[in-house]
Amino acid sequence: MRVGLLTGGGDVPGLNAAVRAVVKRGEGEHGHTIVGFRNGWRGLADGDVMPLTRQHIRNVLPTGGTMLGTARYHPHADDGGMEAVLATLEAERVEALICIGGDGTLHAASKVAEAGVRIVAIPKTIDNDVWGTDRSIGFDTAVSIATEAVDRIHTTAESHNRVMIVEVMGRHAGWIAVSAGIAGGAELVLAPEDPFDIDRVVRFLKHRHRAHASFSIIVVAEGAVPAEGTSMQYRTQLGPFGEIVAGAIGERLGAEIADRTGFDTRVTVLGHVQRGGTPTPSDRILGSRFGVAAIDAVSAGSSGVMTALHGEDVVLVDLAEIAGKVKQVPADLLAVAGTLA
Repeated sequence: MRVGLLTGGGDVPGLNAAVRAVVKRGEGEHGHTIVGFRNGWRGLADGDVMPLTRQHIRNVLPTGGTMLGTARYHPHADDGGMEAVLATLEAERVEALICIGGDGTLHAASKVAEAGVRIVAIPKTIDNDVWGTDRSIGFDTAVSIATEAVDRIHTTAESHNRVMIVEVMGRHAGWIAVSAGIAGGAELVLAPEDPFDIDRVVRFLKHRHRAHASFSIIVVAEGAVPAEGTSMQYRTQLGPFGEIVAGAIGERLGAEIADRTGFDTRVTVLGHVQRGGTPTPSDRILGSRFGVAAIDAVSAGSSGVMTALHGEDVVLVDLAEIAGKVKQVPADLLAVAGTLA
């Protein structure tokens, strides 16, 4: 069988582990021919194809990013995009397609599957917000990087008696903020799931600094917003492609806190640092497990499914049921972050 493979959306550590697993398992166990499409769905629409053999995936396991390249392009949202995708698949004699991506890529995959293409998907996103899986490729590395940043900022905050704000990624869900906040011992965690009251934040900081500490650390997700009816007015800042502008909420929050408390307040925006560099062992293992499960599913004739982690087990879930949904941080985990402040 000739199987196509692509990575779409933002890059994350662990993608190359999944690509490697698909190729090694596909060639060695099933005798398939694997081809890659460069730059996600855009490469598939444009016919930008490359061979993927054992030689091509040598030494990629510890490497971040994606050897296939990626792009934020969705064929179902572009005039002629679906037709171009189908034409390329026919021209390249691709019988099945494995796509690795986050919510946008997986939503596109569900649309291509509806057009009759055999598709198996793999979830990746540092935001960990793909519905139907306990964890996505890239999340563990992002949390590790964010936690290390919070650990390092502690010493500066305490030395200079400052309020330090660390902004992390998380458009619709605060998985990185909550996880790194708990692991790094932040005083406050602000996530999209729980809009904040700036007055309560200020009261907490004043009480803390007056009673028993001269510094505080706040971890805020980029998608965090103030609650309606509270005294801070803010609208999420978006870029040309609908992405949240990095640093917008962090800088605004820092200005509000400094003005309302008089405390020396500084902001650190981790931005793309969270998604770069060497993947953790956990992400290498998860990417490898998902890659093997995906090519096995293709070989078994499955279609319209996504690999998922449920507890310790890798399972297949219906792609149509998860596409377009967001997995948010549960209330009990938000409560843990609040309790440990």
